[in-house]
Amino acid sequence: MQEVFIYDFVRTPRGRGKSDGSLHSVRPIELLNQLLRSVKTRNNLDTKLIDDIILGCVTPMNEQGADIAKIAAILADYDETVAGVTLNRFCGSGLEAINSAASTIGFNSNDAVLAGGVESMSRVAMGSDSGAWAVDPIVANHTAFIPQGISADLIATKFNYSRSMVDKFAANSHQKAHTATKEQRFKKSIIPIKNSLGKTLLDVDETIRPDTTAESLSKLSPSFEKIGAFGFDSVALQKYYEFERINHIHHAGNSSGIVDGAALVLMGNIEFGNKIGKKPRAKIRSFAVSSSDSTIMLTGPIPVTEKLLKKSKMQISDIDLFEVNEAFAVVPIHYMNYFNVPESKMNVCGGSIAMGHPLGATGAILLGTALEELERTNKSTALITLCIGGGMGIATIIERV
Repeated sequence: MQEVFIYDFVRTPRGRGKSDGSLHSVRPIELLNQLLRSVKTRNNLDTKLIDDIILGCVTPMNEQGADIAKIAAILADYDETVAGVTLNRFCGSGLEAINSAASTIGFNSNDAVLAGGVESMSRVAMGSDSGAWAVDPIVANHTAFIPQGISADLIATKFNYSRSMVDKFAANSHQKAHTATKEQRFKKSIIPIKNSLGKTLLDVDETIRPDTTAESLSKLSPSFEKIGAFGFDSVALQKYYEFERINHIHHAGNSSGIVDGAALVLMGNIEFGNKIGKKPRAKIRSFAVSSSDSTIMLTGPIPVTEKLLKKSKMQISDIDLFEVNEAFAVVPIHYMNYFNVPESKMNVCGGSIAMGHPLGATGAILLGTALEELERTNKSTALITLCIGGGMGIATIIERV
C-alpha cells in the first residue's frame, strides 16, 4: 500500500435549493465544469495526469444522470484519457467517492484522482428517483421503513434529547458559520459561480442566518408530527415498543437545509505531487463503513467511528477536530454525548443546518472544511463522518502532512 495525499480542495458556495435560490439557474454539470476548470487553473494541471473522476450523487437522474462525472470531464476539456464514475451511497456519497479514490491510489491502480460530488436539489428534487425502499409497500413493510425525520425524533425520544437542546445546537451552527464566513475561512476553497456572461451569481453560502436564536427556532412547528400520525410513528413504535409515543422535536430550523452545491478533492500519490510541483496538504489515514438498525437509522456515525478507531489503533482523544454531518441536530448531539466530545472540537465552522446539505457533495465539503481548519489552527488530525439512509455510517480520518 502506498500513502494517499490530498493536494487541493475546491467547492461551490451552497445556494438555496429552491426556484429563488442563486444557483437554481445553473445546471449541475455547469457547477462541476467551473470547479474542474478551477482545479486545472489553480494547480497548473496537465489533465493527462488525472486517471479518474469519482463523484457522489444521490439523485443521479435527469440533469444529474448518465454518469455526470465523465460527461463533466469532457465538458471541462480534460484529456480524453480521464475516466469518470458516479456513485450513490445516499448522504455518504461524497465521502464514499473520496474513500474509493483513496483505495485505487493506495493499491497503485491510479496515481491521481479527483473525488467529490454534486447535487442540484433545486433542479432535481430529493426523492424524485423513488426506489423500492420507500415506494414498494412489500419492501417498506418488511424493512419497517420510516422517513429520516421520524428516525431523528425517535433518537430524541430514546435518548431524552429535548426541543430546547436541539434548537440551541441549531442556533449555534448558524453563529459558527457566520463567524467562519466573516473571518473568510472558506475563501481559499470557494469558487464563485458565474453565469454565461461572467457575472458572479454566488460567492458565499446562501442559507446562513446570523440572527437565528434558540428562541426564534422554538416558535417553529415540528415537521414530522403530521406524517408520523399517518402511520410512521406506529411503524417505529412496533420496533421500539418500550415507548408510548414519539417526541417530535425536529423542524426545518434544526434540520439540514436543502441546497445546490458541488465539491472536488484533488488526491494522488507522492509522485503525482512531484510532477505538479505541489506539496501535499494532508493524507488519508484510514476510512470505514458500517451499518446498524435501518429504522432508527441515523446512529450510524457511532459504530463506524468505533470500527475506524479500532482499525487505526487510535482513541477518540487522538482526534483534534470532528465533522459530523448535521442531517438533524440530534445526530451530532448524540455523537458528542456518546463519545464525550467537547463542542469546541465539533463542527467548528457550523454545518449543514446553517449552510445546507447538498446530498452527494456534503461528505467532500466536510472533509475539505476539516482540512482547512486543521491548517488554520495548526492541528493534526480530523475525523469526518455522516449518517446514511438504511442505518449506514461512513467515516474517514485525515492527518496533516
